Amino acid sequence: MWEFVVVFAIFLLGAIVQGVSGFGLGLVAMGVLPLFLTIKESTLLVISLLVVAAATVVIKNAKHIEWKKVRSILIFALLGRIAAFFILSRYGDLNILKTWLGIFLILMVGYLLFQSVMKPEKKEPTLWIALMLGLLGGFIGGLFGVGGPFFVFYFLMVFATDKYKYLVNVQFVTLIVCLFSIVLHAVNGDFEPSFIGLFIAGTLAVMIGTFIGLRLFAKVNNEVIRKLAMFLVFISALNLILFS
Repeated sequence: MWEFVVVFAIFLLGAIVQGVSGFGLGLVAMGVLPLFLTIKESTLLVISLLVVAAATVVIKNAKHIEWKKVRSILIFALLGRIAAFFILSRYGDLNILKTWLGIFLILMVGYLLFQSVMKPEKKEPTLWIALMLGLLGGFIGGLFGVGGPFFVFYFLMVFATDKYKYLVNVQFVTLIVCLFSIVLHAVNGDFEPSFIGLFIAGTLAVMIGTFIGLRLFAKVNNEVIRKLAMFLVFISALNLILFS
């Protein structure tokens, strides 16, 4: 029973951050879940619930999707997901991945908090930028469930002055690549029976948290919420490194 409560609380917080800033569900969840589950189990749960969170945003704001802006980075992100699939399927139960996840989370938190990633100048990204960010976002997202910041950086360059287009297009790419990963792992038989109960608890939390996050999106300073979430991720990452 306690597992369901923990999963609900983790994804409720993560979904609120996701609704406010366009990413955060994976970062928050992967900072805590691997303390109780394997990397493989944690990533598959996060990826599946990212579909729920992203679909909630996309369905309500589909008119803001711009396919021409999405196409390049989406193609490269899908290639990254294929590479991540093979690594996660083969090595996802090894504890060493928890240590690597903790290190990556700390680096990501440091980058997000101390760089100007949230305020880039508006410009048209080159194909090389789409290639780099797409592959990294797809690979890291498919392996650890935390590829969102790479997509955020890309779409903040494209939609620096339109936060609604930015938010929806980030979520649209997230939705497509996560669905792609789910199909790959389902065909490979990577989902365990215990996954169903955790998914139901997480889905309820994501639906509630995303609704709250979207309501807060236009009313609160998302930097405050983002920094509080990143502090939680940092502490959790230290636990992963020290106790894995």
